[in-house]
Amino acid sequence: MANDARPERTRWGTTVAGVLVVLAVANVMSNRVIPGWAYVPWNLAVAAVIVWLARRTVTDEQMGFTQWRRGAAWGLTLFVLTAGVLLLGLLMPAFNEMFHDRRVEGGVWTWLYQAFIRIPLGTAVLEEVAFRAVLPALFALRWGVLRGCTVASVWFGLWHVLPAWNLSEVNPVAERLLGDGVAGQIAGLTFAVVGTMVAGLWWCWIRYRSGSVLATIIGHVASNSVAYTIAFLVNR
Repeated sequence: MANDARPERTRWGTTVAGVLVVLAVANVMSNRVIPGWAYVPWNLAVAAVIVWLARRTVTDEQMGFTQWRRGAAWGLTLFVLTAGVLLLGLLMPAFNEMFHDRRVEGGVWTWLYQAFIRIPLGTAVLEEVAFRAVLPALFALRWGVLRGCTVASVWFGLWHVLPAWNLSEVNPVAERLLGDGVAGQIAGLTFAVVGTMVAGLWWCWIRYRSGSVLATIIGHVASNSVAYTIAFLVNR
């Protein structure tokens, strides 16, 4: 019986290792190497590869690639609630300044591309497929859903190290709260990793509660695209 379990553990281990290696390479490529125009096709290709790898070990149902109608209902509800919270924040001076981000620049075409193409297809799809579908399903096989989601969320936090490398330089609120220089950079990275890890746990709960990763994809689009749109309008 132990001999029968060993090939299963080996296959699980090689699948997890393969997915993590692909994600590590993809993270460096998308943040430091590939040109901006390749971001969306590259990330969609990465999402397809890790799903292909994961299907050696877990099913579509375990990854949340089912119950699309229920997922859409949850996602649309999240979209409305998220947009409402962000708009409420816009009206509050304490939060309004957070939308003054130097990364939001360019004209209308840049906004349309970022809010309706790059964020939904290039960011939300890959991150939700990786950290709310593939990795939680794989880790849950060994450690159960709760610990599996926790480990996946830790990886989600580490995923944001490169994107948050210069956080205090591009956002005036972050610069004021976290400081500048090396200390500000370390504080910014810590804030980004811990914050996204906690957010990852919340999104994992939504994904399992709804039964579909579509719910978190739509919710992710809401939190990023709506926030980008508000910041775009504020900075103009």
